Amino acid sequence: MRDYWLSKLFFDLQTPSAAAEYRANREVVLARYPLKPEIRAAIATDDVAALAPQVNAYLLRFYFLVAGMPEEEFLKRIRSSAETGNAHHG
Repeated sequence: MRDYWLSKLFFDLQTPSAAAEYRANREVVLARYPLKPEIRAAIATDDVAALAPQVNAYLLRFYFLVAGMPEEEFLKRIRSSAETGNAHHG
């Protein structure tokens, strides 16, 4: 199930000014969104696997680019989470 507020955050960060503000002070921006504690924790630790099922894949990828994660690292983490997910559902 998608998380509305996480999706809204990621969508809003597509605006260059919002992305710049987020990079400058994540906590100020995050305080505007009523995120569940587990979602906030996943954001704080850049937990791609925990966030992936909560949001559209394109918004997820864009978010991690805005957050400063190198593309190669994002792809490595998303592949790893997919492999782990398949093992649990296989």
